[in-house]
Amino acid sequence: MKIAVFGDVHGNRFALEAVLRDMEAHRPDEWVNLGDGLFGGADPAGAWALQRHIREKYGAQEIRGNTDERLGEALTPQTKKREMLAWLHSVLPAGAAEYVAKLPTSAALAGGKVLAAHGSPSSAWEYLLREGEGWASDERVLERLGDRLGDGGEARVVVVGHSHLEHVRQLGPLTVVNCGAVSRQKDGSPLARWVLLEGEGDVWNVTFRRVPYDVEAAARWALASAHDGEKEAAQLRTGQESRQRGG
Repeated sequence: MKIAVFGDVHGNRFALEAVLRDMEAHRPDEWVNLGDGLFGGADPAGAWALQRHIREKYGAQEIRGNTDERLGEALTPQTKKREMLAWLHSVLPAGAAEYVAKLPTSAALAGGKVLAAHGSPSSAWEYLLREGEGWASDERVLERLGDRLGDGGEARVVVVGHSHLEHVRQLGPLTVVNCGAVSRQKDGSPLARWVLLEGEGDVWNVTFRRVPYDVEAAARWALASAHDGEKEAAQLRTGQESRQRGG
């Protein structure tokens, strides 16, 4: 079985187009979108349309990310990221924000052998594999997973996003993966990312995929049309997060 795992599209239609072509070339049996699909500034409406296409054509399961939760918040003077959210509401089709805000926090694939989430299975905001500026201990990761591995603990792979940093770790029979991000990289490379899982039962292989795309076209779109487009364009071009952004 082949499973395509992608997430953290962050409203980047240009990056998702390239990732989709690469995923399709591998002919996955199952697909999962780990969330945070719209909160960004490189044609979020186009990114929404592509994600809807993946859901409808390939039956992709979809998970709620932390910025998806933000899109479901009422806009008040106290709302965090209020200006960005107001801009997104103005450019996204009706119903898109409400849809992503109500998605589940986790999904099971491959008959329960693979568990997918955005941050951790219980929270879109919790980092499963990170602790402060570094990596969490094995004990901390298992603590965060708790009893969320399915009846009898049958999951053999847990795959998440949220940190935008690729990672794989073996914890006994359990493989824990962060698939990286389609957009808004933080490691100095602007390449788009996704993960291919291949296996069955208790045996799974993890392939990290990095995909080039037209970064400059995405940056130009952000500069011309997005809220805070200069910061968006800078992160897309450099693969480095602005200290003033956050998500």
